[in-house]
Amino acid sequence: MNLTRRDMVGGLGALAACMPFNEAGAQWTPSLRYPDPRVEVLDPAFNAYRLPTASVEQIATGCRWSEGPVWIGDARMLIWSDIPNNRMMKWDEETGAVSIFRKPSNYANGNTRDRQGRLVTCEHETRRVTRTEHDGRITVLIDHFDGKRLNSPNDIVVKSDGSIWFTDPVFGILGNYEGTKATPELPMNVYRLDPTSGTASLVADDVKGPNGLAFSPDESKLYIIESRGEPYRMIRVYDVVENGTKIANPKVLITASDSGTPDGMRVDIDGNLWCGWGMGNEALDGVAIFTPDGKPIGRIHLPERCANLCFGGAKGNRLFMAASHSVYALYVNTRGVPGG
Repeated sequence: MNLTRRDMVGGLGALAACMPFNEAGAQWTPSLRYPDPRVEVLDPAFNAYRLPTASVEQIATGCRWSEGPVWIGDARMLIWSDIPNNRMMKWDEETGAVSIFRKPSNYANGNTRDRQGRLVTCEHETRRVTRTEHDGRITVLIDHFDGKRLNSPNDIVVKSDGSIWFTDPVFGILGNYEGTKATPELPMNVYRLDPTSGTASLVADDVKGPNGLAFSPDESKLYIIESRGEPYRMIRVYDVVENGTKIANPKVLITASDSGTPDGMRVDIDGNLWCGWGMGNEALDGVAIFTPDGKPIGRIHLPERCANLCFGGAKGNRLFMAASHSVYALYVNTRGVPGG
């Protein structure tokens, strides 16, 4: 295959497998009101991105921990990771059917596509980054750095020059739930894979628990989530320098305070940050939206913590949100930038 809550709702049922909304979503109550009260405007600037007659939809549920959604446009499907179940799932846009894309998945986490449309995946179990070729073959891009095994690659983006940037925290080797418990051989770093040589370089070693990452639309900035920062979790921003190969001048752009933790994120074509959010104040579970300078302008409230998200759909204006047990979708008035 060519892989080119203000309204809080009841808990999810104990389901054995991810199923489409019309089979598994009995406890999910979609809003019958327009505009959907789950889509909250914090600043008038967000009105430009909210569609008044679009509402949050639950398209799948029954996973143990949903992560790493990626849109495969030519196949009209969404792929995401269900990490503890050691599988990757897919949702068909035409039929709404949910099925297994890959099992075992090596406890896959983050996913994206490169500029040739190939699926690029972070794997916890094998502690590597892989690429799925157009004919289905899997190529290992990296599993060691300086002769030592990676920790558990987490999230990943591809720059317009073809370089692959990914975070490597220890989350997947801390126990036997999202991978296999192991002793780290490397610090928690952020790496860049050169598109020509395939050589890895260290681009950040100062991030405590590097997690989600994303480039600004012009790729002059790189945002990295520091998910183990003390006393607060935060989003850092760096200048991209030296012909786009390194980063410098780190600044704290957003501080989570006691409001929870940012996880994965994507950037829209206007440079706004759409961040998965949760684990703190349940009323803030979902997605937080910030301007490029870090001003909060909107929220999408979900009944579960949102780990990661992506833009997709036929016109690139549908936000897919991987949130704990489920996956949600919302049409918005913007599109995501390529490579995330």
